[in-house]
Amino acid sequence: MQIYQGLENIPQLPYTIVTSGTFDGVHIGHQKILNRLQEITLSARNQESTQAESVVITYHPHPRLVLFPNQTDLHLLSTLEEKIDLMERFKIDHFLIIPFNTEFAQTSSEDFIQKILIQKLNTKKLVIGYDHRFGKNREGSFEYLHAHQHLYPFGIEEISRQDIDNVGISSTKIRHALDDGKVEIANEYLGHSYTLTGKVVRGNQIGRTIDYPTANLEVSDKHKLIPADGIYAVRVIHHKLIFNGMLYIGTRTTLGEDLLRTIEVNIFDFDEDIYDQHLTLELIASLRKEMKFNDIEAMKEQLAIDKKEALKVLVS
Repeated sequence: MQIYQGLENIPQLPYTIVTSGTFDGVHIGHQKILNRLQEITLSARNQESTQAESVVITYHPHPRLVLFPNQTDLHLLSTLEEKIDLMERFKIDHFLIIPFNTEFAQTSSEDFIQKILIQKLNTKKLVIGYDHRFGKNREGSFEYLHAHQHLYPFGIEEISRQDIDNVGISSTKIRHALDDGKVEIANEYLGHSYTLTGKVVRGNQIGRTIDYPTANLEVSDKHKLIPADGIYAVRVIHHKLIFNGMLYIGTRTTLGEDLLRTIEVNIFDFDEDIYDQHLTLELIASLRKEMKFNDIEAMKEQLAIDKKEALKVLVS
């Protein structure tokens, strides 16, 4: 997959099958669109003997962060880096990231069609979800495209509401599940494990004193949704190697402390200095809610139980 930051960096392409959207979380509703995009691309190559290539257009930052800067309730399911990793799985040919700013927000739907879809990408087929809108004030839609299709040199295919709703998915459902700590439900809706990615930073190192050392994760995007406080079974990806572990999210009130919310992972069978390095955590299952303990020994006993439960999930 070729990745382009900005329209000016993508080369002129002779024949493309295109879709466009924010694709936050790349959940199973999005995956239906991406799979159809690839089906059409392969069909065009085989039946029309063309060099058809698939193109996914997305926007960064998320348009709502630019259009409604005073709103603080948007929590993203994927960072840009995570979105790129997920897109790689679908063998997309070209992934175009358009910087979304106030200037781009003024682009009319017709300018988007003419300058981007036609002139730059030579679009031969546009695939969009039933609720997709584009252009200034979201004026562009499937209905708009369909009404003017005779003016454009490309076909249009809409993934219908019924097709997408039949998979029972929406980003709102995923966010609610994560806010409740129900990662298994979120993962079912996503079609993949929910991930947290960030840099390992120094903590207070209490875990080392009780034989459960943790890596404190500083998530790379402040808008990334952090699931509910609690303990989770996770897989930890470090330099393309995968380890089992258990994750703590909370404010360390377990022993009466009152600190900032932290994300700490205990990586099983791992003993390396990884400060300032990056980790990706795949959240597999929720183990329990946060608890308060009377002393360190009580907490250690519970952590031993947590580890046993995590391993049951992770090695089954």
